[in-house]
Amino acid sequence: MTDCPIETKLHEIGLALPTTAPARALFLPGKISGNMLYLSGQICEWEGEPLYFGPVSWGFDIAEGQAAARMCALNLLWSIKEVAGSLSRVSQIVRVGGFVAAPAGYGDGPFIVNGASQLFIDLWGDAGQHARTAVNVASLPANALVEVEAIVELKD
Repeated sequence: MTDCPIETKLHEIGLALPTTAPARALFLPGKISGNMLYLSGQICEWEGEPLYFGPVSWGFDIAEGQAAARMCALNLLWSIKEVAGSLSRVSQIVRVGGFVAAPAGYGDGPFIVNGASQLFIDLWGDAGQHARTAVNVASLPANALVEVEAIVELKD
């Protein structure tokens, strides 16, 4: 167990942080500027292994897509802990950007990205509510189904 309240909440809802969040290119998991943490996008992989693949198609199970987006959010939480030192330093989630591998005309991408948004709200309540963009794209790294990035405000 941990003394971090956010990690305790994660455990209580049956989730855990990965032990690593891999990088597929030359970038940092996140960068702090002032009291803002800009997080690099994370795909739906666990311990370096992609688990959900795109593109989605009509009739796709939205719950499966939300699980993929939640996995992206867990990787972002790992990045916060890695860069900021603790999830307890988060003051609020400011903005989330979500990308869903989908064909032109697929309209349910935002519902898939809700999987990430809901996790932040579940963990931080009102401070987890955020501005957001959710768009469909032709493809993502490792043929992933979803990628999510975020901007987080840190406590001093």
